[in-house]
Amino acid sequence: MSFTPSPFVSRTTTHMDIHDRAVRSAWTQRYGITEAQLRKAVWMVGSRISTLSSHLRTGSSS
Repeated sequence: MSFTPSPFVSRTTTHMDIHDRAVRSAWTQRYGITEAQLRKAVWMVGSRISTLSSHLRTGSSS
């Protein structure tokens, strides 16, 4: 399965906008998680995309 970059994240974006519904939806679909899990992950590690991606890839958002 290949990943198509989200139109909501540009190359210069460093942080995820947790308040934007479309961005949240793209992230939940990308990682196969719920919004509650996404919010918990942002609460735990912050909204920096590189850190958040690493955290979600490891499956630590349970």
